Amino acid sequence: MIKVFIADDHAIVREGLKQILSDIPDIKVFQEAANGDDALKMIRNDNYDILLLDIAMRGKNILELIKLAKQQHANLPILILSMYPEDQYAIRMLRAGADGYLCKESAPERLVEAIRKLSQGGKYISSALTEKLIAEIQPKQNIAHHNLLTDREFQVFCAIGAGQGVTEIAKKMSLSPKTVSTYRARILKKMHMHNNAEIIRYAVDNQLLYS
Repeated sequence: MIKVFIADDHAIVREGLKQILSDIPDIKVFQEAANGDDALKMIRNDNYDILLLDIAMRGKNILELIKLAKQQHANLPILILSMYPEDQYAIRMLRAGADGYLCKESAPERLVEAIRKLSQGGKYISSALTEKLIAEIQPKQNIAHHNLLTDREFQVFCAIGAGQGVTEIAKKMSLSPKTVSTYRARILKKMHMHNNAEIIRYAVDNQLLYS
């Protein structure tokens, strides 16, 4: 029996996932949480075979959540469920420690396939993403500017893209405003930009606003 933990802040989504998996004899949903902070507390006290994480929940940023979950249970497979573009987010999630990425609009059969594959120690990505990963390791391929950012820089980038100011970002990320300003300067340099307006335009054009 594959024990599944679902973390999603939408009750209707959790119920839908449980309904999909209720007819699968070798998979059972044993626990659920409405946010990442609660999920971290719960997995600390029990053992699960798969952790399903929504990409955008209240609480910790998804990249931090993945890393903290892996610190607690290094061998716990994590499958990211998202309504956001695979080509924009999946690679960064995998680099952070996730073991698979699945769009919520995918067929139920793909969810079952992904869970089973991860439970056997494998990774789950689409064939399209596999091609993108291969392209990214080719030295002559052009890499999107936002993929040059570190995870922290990417978090700050997304926050600026969402229209948040330095003070607000600093509070949410538990950083000093000076540190956030330093990250902003690095972002502008790496992405060859000059101001927040260019960051916002880039984030909107590339569908990078997930929180």
